[in-house]
Amino acid sequence: MGVIKDLLKEELENSIRLKKEYAEAFKKQPGGSIVKKEIGGRRYYYLAFRENKKVRFVYKGKKVSQEDLRLLKDSKRLKVKYRALIRKLDKRIKYLKRALHGKEE
Repeated sequence: MGVIKDLLKEELENSIRLKKEYAEAFKKQPGGSIVKKEIGGRRYYYLAFRENKKVRFVYKGKKVSQEDLRLLKDSKRLKVKYRALIRKLDKRIKYLKRALHGKEE
């Protein structure tokens, strides 16, 4: 029974480490979305994102480059991926902790 418990402990440690790495990678991804505002009949583009509890707008210009749009799209896709991986690891960690703290016969 000791070998199995050692394997479970090792898997738990790996899962916790991976979760931490994914959380750091998630935080590094830029967030927000492009917002178009019409002022005085002209269009202006802003990057809108949350900072603490406030929504901030950063002026991007009268036109938005395709590169900026592509970067934001890639960032959103990666954030969704990392969020799903973190959720799976949370379930795995919970399961492994329960398995390790169960009664031995």
